Amino acid sequence: MSLTHLDDKGAARMVDVSEKASTVRVAVAEATVKMLPQTLNMIIEGKHAKGDVLAVARIAGIQAAKKTSELIPLCHPLMLSSVKVELEAEGTEHIKITATCKLTGQTGVEMEALTAASVAALTIYDMCKAVDKGMMIEQIRLLQKTGGKSGDWQV
Repeated sequence: MSLTHLDDKGAARMVDVSEKASTVRVAVAEATVKMLPQTLNMIIEGKHAKGDVLAVARIAGIQAAKKTSELIPLCHPLMLSSVKVELEAEGTEHIKITATCKLTGQTGVEMEALTAASVAALTIYDMCKAVDKGMMIEQIRLLQKTGGKSGDWQV
């Protein structure tokens, strides 16, 4: 198996997808933010001085998915048809972020889903760092992808 972002001399390149068929492609990624129980309670109860942490993180994740090609050098700019970012409390110390990206196109949306989940997590950290500097961003990973020549994949 060879790396697609390297040419035959080992130089970085953007993959040519012009000959690929357009198919419906979906990717789902997740991230988890671990925090103190009192920080999670503050977020859930809407008592954060900066406002609705989950709403801001959701918007940040959506915006990040749309800008992935500006952040990751060899990613193609994509016309996403859908980006969903869901955030939910898990237990007393975690917020689980699930990002789903979809399009009909010639290349996958895994990087967009991973970027959305990551930036949503970073936004939670940014908004809450004044009250909980020990927060940890964990488990950033792809959960599944569908569509394209390589087919479907799931954790």
